[in-house]
Amino acid sequence: MAKANRVYKTKAPVVKNQEIEATVIDITYQGMGVVKVDNFPIFVVDAIPGEIVRVSVTKVLKSYAFGRVTRRIQESENRVQNANKIAITTGIAPLANLKYEAQLAFKQHQIEELFKKVNVDVDVAPTIGMENPTGYRNKAQVPVQMINGKLETGFYRRGSHRLVPIEDFYIQDPKVDEAVRITRDILRELGISAYEEETKKGVIRHIMARRGYYSHELMVVIITNTKKLPNSDLIAEKLSAKLPELKSVIHNINNHDTNVIMGQWNETIWGEDDIHDQLMGKDFVIGPNSFYQVNPQTTSTLYALAAEKANLKPTDVVVDAYSGIGTITLSVADKVKKIYGVDVVEGAIEDAEKNAKNNQITNAEFVLADAPEQMAKWADEGLKPNVVFVDPPRKGLTQELIDAVKAMNPEKFVYISCNPATLARDAVQILAAGFGIEGAVQPLDQFPQTTHVESITVFKKAENQ
Repeated sequence: MAKANRVYKTKAPVVKNQEIEATVIDITYQGMGVVKVDNFPIFVVDAIPGEIVRVSVTKVLKSYAFGRVTRRIQESENRVQNANKIAITTGIAPLANLKYEAQLAFKQHQIEELFKKVNVDVDVAPTIGMENPTGYRNKAQVPVQMINGKLETGFYRRGSHRLVPIEDFYIQDPKVDEAVRITRDILRELGISAYEEETKKGVIRHIMARRGYYSHELMVVIITNTKKLPNSDLIAEKLSAKLPELKSVIHNINNHDTNVIMGQWNETIWGEDDIHDQLMGKDFVIGPNSFYQVNPQTTSTLYALAAEKANLKPTDVVVDAYSGIGTITLSVADKVKKIYGVDVVEGAIEDAEKNAKNNQITNAEFVLADAPEQMAKWADEGLKPNVVFVDPPRKGLTQELIDAVKAMNPEKFVYISCNPATLARDAVQILAAGFGIEGAVQPLDQFPQTTHVESITVFKKAENQ
């Protein structure tokens, strides 16, 4: 045993193409099963905790390895039979092989473990799920490649830029999938090429489609590397003939060498500049670059619950950081005296102001600024909100923003998180700033079949603050 330990310090205990038999003990944040050899982790696609599997090692790195299942010796009772293999192998839906009840439990456990890692003692409630956890996404951004001389749409195989042609994306609204397929077929028919990263030649980079869940209004965005979209009028004419719900066709230019999908330049080539959808009784304008939650069915539950936990009163002044197009801001505006929203994206603030006007909301004020900087400015100006909502990007909060909230000293600080790792990290700093966690952290499944989880945590100022 001592000899094995000495070897392990300089060399992994497995080699490429080696076959091992092991029990799956966990799932990673990427939805891969975890097996261990001498405490050395091997990440395995399509492996579920509790299963005994034979694994072929496919890649070995310094501190971990990857493998694939060659034989399933004992299956988990939580395995979905005949699961969508392409959805799993591409990573579109890495948990499609796991029964939905087990997915919800996994997400609750994930949050519990992350809080334990930062030594914060908190209750985590069972994850709120969906009645139908497939076909829910109202937006698709689908990459395009030339494969054997043919323009294809699909999704990249995990860890690569090799496109797997796909027509049914499993978690997307079927009408969105249909819009992508029809757009692809029209581009093929007209002989328009896909952009190639290696040669920097070609035209089409992505096809985006988004659809209002309640309004059924449909937008198609064609993202190109070129400043012109060949036959744009004919493309729009053909799309409008085949898609009865179509309200908008947009040409978006992204000619930068970047992983960012959308460029900032849009041209409306047919119909409206934007579409509408409804959320919690309010009407929202959604443009091609707008951030709008991809699962509107659970978003209304999320925001209603956040408002309920905030215990809003008609006399309250509220701040909504990272307000986007104003979905949280405007959904709670009629419950409070005044609400301020801040976002760094100019188009989002323009949409938010438009949405306030369209919904006859006069007590909401939006500011175009970096949220941490604006929060610090408001704190210096003496703004004392009763409640602060934050719904930050995956990177979480900055210390500057937490310090600003501490200075504002609200009664409640409601943190809507899409990344439990940064939530747990931030919770340590928020508790150090004189807040306590009220009640349980509430996970909500905004993204079924994936490892992502949304949650609401309410921080309340300590009695002595």
